[in-house]
Amino acid sequence: MASTQKTVMIIEDEPDAAELFSEMMRLNGFRVIKMFSSAPAIPMISQEKPDVILLDIMMPDISGLEVLRYMRREPDLANIPVIVVSAKSMPGDIKMGLEAGASMYLTKPVGFLDLKEAVEKVLNNHNT
Repeated sequence: MASTQKTVMIIEDEPDAAELFSEMMRLNGFRVIKMFSSAPAIPMISQEKPDVILLDIMMPDISGLEVLRYMRREPDLANIPVIVVSAKSMPGDIKMGLEAGASMYLTKPVGFLDLKEAVEKVLNNHNT
């Protein structure tokens, strides 16, 4: 049974937000991996190959967009759905996130239902 549990990786430097997203995902039955900075997240993504990633853009070390671009260049990681969850809500920011390869772009604050629906949607799209 455990093998069917999907894994979500949360890459978010704000501990409160990371904890909130983790809790939301756990309630939905996901296994959660939390990363508080981008640089160590990159090898972790390769190692874990999560089913979906929630990614903040404004990170202390490497921008979330750089992580996203890196993933899209790597054949093993290119198909992992990534939902950007960012406080950057300007149309230009959203466009940049989507152009970098985000499956979806949500702006903070994100409600439980919005996050749940976004994750379900990208996973369903990914499986079809």
